[in-house]
Amino acid sequence: QVQLVESGGGLVQAGGSLRLSCAASRSFVSINIMAWYRQAPGKQRELVARISSGGKIAYEDSVKGRFTIFRDNAKTAVFLQMDSLRPEDTAIYYCNIEGRPAGESWANHWGRGTQVTVSS
Repeated sequence: QVQLVESGGGLVQAGGSLRLSCAASRSFVSINIMAWYRQAPGKQRELVARISSGGKIAYEDSVKGRFTIFRDNAKTAVFLQMDSLRPEDTAIYYCNIEGRPAGESWANHWGRGTQVTVSS
C-alpha cells in the first residue's frame, strides 16, 4: 500500500519559516487533490491548503499570504512553504492525496504527520 512521508517540521520562532515536504512511496495513476491539513491540541483537523489536478489552489483564511502550496507531479510530491509563522500555527501537519496509486484503488491517503511548533 502506498505511503505518504512528511518531513520538514520542527521548532521555529515566530516570524520564521519552514518548508514541509510530502513524498509518496509509489507513483499515482491519477490524482484529484493534494493537500495539507493540520491538527492542534484539542482541536479538529482542518484544511490548510489544497491544490487540484488542474492547478486550482485554495487556502484556509488565516494562512493566506503566508503559506504557499506547490507540487512536483513527476515525483508525486507536495510541499508547503510556511512563512511569517505564528504561535497559532503550532500543530501536527498532515499530507493528504486523493487519487489512485498504481496497482491500487482510488482512495484518500494520509501521511503520519509532522510536528510544527512556533514559539513566541
